[in-house]
Amino acid sequence: MDIKLITSPAASLNTWDQIAVMSKLGDLSDTQYRTLLALSAMLELLVDKGILTREELEQKSAQLEAGDSEPLKAISALFDPME
Repeated sequence: MDIKLITSPAASLNTWDQIAVMSKLGDLSDTQYRTLLALSAMLELLVDKGILTREELEQKSAQLEAGDSEPLKAISALFDPME
């Protein structure tokens, strides 16, 4: 999984990329959008301060997506107890 953190509001996106981003944002509820925005800001700060690297974030995201994380499985079970 390729993680791309937003580095600036004026990121160089072509018109179709901007439309795709706006379309995806339109699908999110206000709460989800605010949560995603806060999470993105925190990740950027951790990278900027040298606490985490983008590579570490990408590796951990890939690990979580692959289902190799027990905490993630526990959280998923709360939302879908039939698994």
